[in-house]
Amino acid sequence: MSQPSPSVLQAWLGADCVCFDVDSTVCVDEGLDNLAEFCGVADKVKALTNKAMNGDMTFEESFEARLSMMGLTRQKLDQFVSQHPPKLTPNVVNLVQLLEQRNKRVYLITGGVSDLVKPVLTALTLPDNRLISNRLLFDENTGEFLGHDRSCFTCRSGGKAAAVKHLRVDLGYRSVAMIGDGVTDMEARSECDLFVGFGGNVERAQVVAGADWFVRDFRELAKPLLERDANCNMP
Repeated sequence: MSQPSPSVLQAWLGADCVCFDVDSTVCVDEGLDNLAEFCGVADKVKALTNKAMNGDMTFEESFEARLSMMGLTRQKLDQFVSQHPPKLTPNVVNLVQLLEQRNKRVYLITGGVSDLVKPVLTALTLPDNRLISNRLLFDENTGEFLGHDRSCFTCRSGGKAAAVKHLRVDLGYRSVAMIGDGVTDMEARSECDLFVGFGGNVERAQVVAGADWFVRDFRELAKPLLERDANCNMP
C-alpha cells in the first residue's frame, strides 16, 4: 500500500467530483471481454482490450475492432445483459456511499457501452445521469448492429479527459479525482486534480508509475474520509 503525500491527500479530501472507471475498477472484469466470450470470440477481443489498456493501440482502433468481430444484434446483447449481472469489486459500494454522503458526486466514465454499465449504476444506487459511456446503435425493426454513436466522449483516445473537462466546464465541478486501472484512465490526468491508479483487479506497470496515488483496495480511499470525520467529531 502506497502512502499518499499531504498534497495528494488534500486533493482527495477536497474533491467535489469523483470519477470511476468501470471495467477492472468498479467491476472485477471487463464487460466487452465477457460479451465477446458470450459471442464466441473471447481470445481475439481480450487481446485487443489489453493492447488498448496498456497503451499499445489507440482506444478507437481497439473499440471498433472488438465490436466488428462480435456479430452483435440487439437481441443477443439484451440476452447477455439479462444473464450476466455485474460483478462489483469488493468495498466499492461502501466507498461510493461514503462519497455521496459527503456531497462528493460520483460519476462512472467508461469506454464500455451503456447497455452493459447501466446495471452497475443500479447496483451503486446512482442515477442515470452519472454515466458517461459509449452507445451502440441498432436497427429498430430488425435489431441489426449499425455501429456506435461517434459523438460519445469515450469512443476515442483522450475521451476520458474530454469527459472530465465537460464535468468541470459545463457542470461546474471545481475539483475532480479520477480512479482507474488503465492507461486510458490516466489520460484524464491532464484535466483532473488527482489521478488514483487502482490495482485491485489488474495491475499495470505504467499506471503504478504514473498515478498520483496507487491503491489495491478501495478501503485505502475510504480510510481518510472516515478519519477526517472522526477528527471533526473530537471534543
